[in-house]
Amino acid sequence: MTSTRTFPPAVVGPTPRQLRARLRRARRRHHPGSLGEVLTDAYVVVLFVALYGWFAVAAIRDHLAAPQVTRTDPGDRYWIAVAAVTAGAGLAWWGLRLTGPLLVTPAAQTWLVSSPVDRRAWLLPRFGGLVGGGTIGVGLLAVAAAYAGGPDRPVDLGWAALAGLTCGATATGWAVVAQSVRPTPRWAGRLGVGLSAAGATIAVLVVLGHAAGWSLPLPPVPLTPVVGLVLLPVAMASTVDAYRRLPRVDRAALTTGAQFANAATTAAVLLDPSLLAALVESRRWRGIGLVRGRPFRAGGRLRVLLQAEVRRLSRRRGALVGWVGALLTMYAVAVALPSIAGPAHLVLAYLATGGLTGGLRAVSRAPGLRRSIGGNDALLRLTHLVVPGVGATVWYLATLPALRPVPVPLDAVLLLGVVTAAFWAGTRPAMRYGGAMVNTPFAMVPVDLVRQVLRGPDLVAVLVVVQLLAR
Repeated sequence: MTSTRTFPPAVVGPTPRQLRARLRRARRRHHPGSLGEVLTDAYVVVLFVALYGWFAVAAIRDHLAAPQVTRTDPGDRYWIAVAAVTAGAGLAWWGLRLTGPLLVTPAAQTWLVSSPVDRRAWLLPRFGGLVGGGTIGVGLLAVAAAYAGGPDRPVDLGWAALAGLTCGATATGWAVVAQSVRPTPRWAGRLGVGLSAAGATIAVLVVLGHAAGWSLPLPPVPLTPVVGLVLLPVAMASTVDAYRRLPRVDRAALTTGAQFANAATTAAVLLDPSLLAALVESRRWRGIGLVRGRPFRAGGRLRVLLQAEVRRLSRRRGALVGWVGALLTMYAVAVALPSIAGPAHLVLAYLATGGLTGGLRAVSRAPGLRRSIGGNDALLRLTHLVVPGVGATVWYLATLPALRPVPVPLDAVLLLGVVTAAFWAGTRPAMRYGGAMVNTPFAMVPVDLVRQVLRGPDLVAVLVVVQLLAR
């Protein structure tokens, strides 16, 4: 006797397109809104960016055409611009890697990325938007930079657009390739460091040459056509390689960048940069990992705290790199744009000092830490201001020759103001959103909220005005 067994039909899961349609329907039930409202919001954003972007480009173009700028050496200006673009590319690569760059929403992290869904088909729309947005965005930025720099011939703008498009496509493709590899490949970290180091090297050569009385010659051919043509096949190959590697992008890689993107969005909406700074700080210390403990030298509380602050600074190499980078930037500005060297000196001094206030921020934002250390709160804050104050003094004196050969009495006032501004920013309390509102002809202005956001930079703005009036 033979028996036949019947097997249940195979279960076929929904396709990624069907899952995206279900998610859209679920979102509409929770967030009802018409297509007109979405298009209106997009129109306002595009108009805002285009309007203020055009004003910025026109202002930069007019400033570069001013007599006080055109009197500087064209070769110095050209190579300083190349150094700035190269270093900016390194920072952009670092930011692109920090955010993923492929991201998924929390709902997709929970219900879809952990399920046996076709990973390539699910990530393909995001990948297309990333490559398209990065390519077009960098291309438009390159055209705007070329127009602001002076030459506005169609052929020059066309080569600048090609260089920007290929750079954007190459960067996004390589970033997705690096995201698909676990652990993170070494070349991904070395690329950002190499670009930043190359930009710094070019700036150092220009500054040293300017001090010695010679300058780097202009290249025989413009660099934008060379960059565009060389990177064109690289951009195509990196995009194809990234498309092939989409199934290898795992859940951990998708969620790590989403945490940073969510923190950045929340910090921008709530106007509280500490939300993003806390995540960056925790990632930095996790990246350091295991450290070798060394005992502090015997002494009082203040002496031990100073030793701890110095040791903290030695383990935060990014702060030291930023301090040196601000110093080099000051000399580069003095060579290429001497007309804005004075305001740039104060702004860069504030940024360089603010990078050294990690201990001050940690103590000010943690009442429990202050209670465990003991002592007066004001004395603890002032103790953690010693290292930033010394760093600000050394930085100010090291960059002062870019402005004038000898110090003047005003420099002491400006240096004290910079340190005070960094102290105000480092001791900023938690944001409060229930302050007074003032009715103006434009809109309701939250005075207390604006005061909290501008605490520190407002004093720097006052110092810039004082410096300009004292000329």
